[in-house]
Amino acid sequence: MENTNFLPAIIIFLVAYGIIISEKLNRTVVALLGAIAMVVFHILSQEEAFHVIDFNTIGLLVGMMTIVNILKRTGIFQYIAIKTAKLSKGSPWKIMLYFSVVTAVASALLDNVTTILLIAPVTFVITETLGLNPVPFLITEVLTANIGGTATLIGDPPNIMIGGATNLSFMDFLVNLGPVVVVIFIVVLFLLKFIYGSQLKISEENKAKIAEFDETKTITDPVLLKKSGIVLLGTIIGFAIHQSFGLESATIALLGAGILLLISKVDVEEILTEVEWPTIFFFMGLFIMVGALEEIGVIEVVANQLISLTHGNVFVTTMLILWVAAIASAFLDNIPFVATMIPLIHSIGATGMDTTPLWWALALGACLGGNGSVVGATANVIVSGMLHKKGYKLTFGDFLKIGFPLMLISVFISMIYLIIFYV
Repeated sequence: MENTNFLPAIIIFLVAYGIIISEKLNRTVVALLGAIAMVVFHILSQEEAFHVIDFNTIGLLVGMMTIVNILKRTGIFQYIAIKTAKLSKGSPWKIMLYFSVVTAVASALLDNVTTILLIAPVTFVITETLGLNPVPFLITEVLTANIGGTATLIGDPPNIMIGGATNLSFMDFLVNLGPVVVVIFIVVLFLLKFIYGSQLKISEENKAKIAEFDETKTITDPVLLKKSGIVLLGTIIGFAIHQSFGLESATIALLGAGILLLISKVDVEEILTEVEWPTIFFFMGLFIMVGALEEIGVIEVVANQLISLTHGNVFVTTMLILWVAAIASAFLDNIPFVATMIPLIHSIGATGMDTTPLWWALALGACLGGNGSVVGATANVIVSGMLHKKGYKLTFGDFLKIGFPLMLISVFISMIYLIIFYV
């Protein structure tokens, strides 16, 4: 392509990115209009635009959303939450601890947004019963959801995107990111106990109310639960071994979704309506806009500048990506940021540099950086909205005072981990 396309492509991208960050307009609409503008101004042909969409990421998202939408109809998530609360015997700290563990594990196996949507309503019920402020519990849950989601391929959208753009498998993510995520989870929980300890006190009368909950009533469809559980387990096993069969992760997710739709006998149209299509189309728009920059050489120019800045040093480049990703993701949507960084790292790899540590730095920075502010991750925004509807106040500053220092500590631990094991 001619360099005359550089300026219009950059203008379209920056304008769209700026509007997405400002949240003045619906981000899906902006991403799609930006993508269409790339075609209208002949920066990409329509065929090229469809070609740059990462359908592995799209397929993985649609497949997992479908499975989770069916699974949540069984009531299993409410059952787990109430059972966990009863195991705590009404101890506020134990409730926070157990819910955090459930949230982190569920976020790793499903995704952090879905997990928060399912566990937050139950948290409200339990905290209201105990006469406790739900804010510390929900902040803790959203922080641990973002931490837990960092550990796997399917836990957080940035990881899904990185997995779709590389040959990194579910097990690659789990083996390489799982250990440091466990350490970060333990450190953050310890600090949260120190921060919120004085607020976690209740009367013996309220404590006894937990025993009155009946978790068995939450299971609405035991047969569907068995079917969904078997398919979800099979899908997760499929993620672990898919490369041995020459299959992509999207194929496994869509296979699981297809089988569950077939055997569950649920209303297919209803389930597919519940798929987060705005998110899917947002991804598609981003892929096209970033693909256009890559196609005309903008990404390559930026990559060369970055190599020049770091003098091709793997250590410096890894640290730069980790910290820039973390700070940027604390205040910007990490999805468009990662969409921009993926082709950049590919271009860096083309210069001969080993990009393995760069991918892990990007995943850790982008996912953990989401804990930096209330707008840093979709799950944070959802919790803030839920609290507002219930009449509780969670300002940008309130979240920042808790989330940003914990995010910096998490990224510092990640930095030490990367230095020891990769660079």
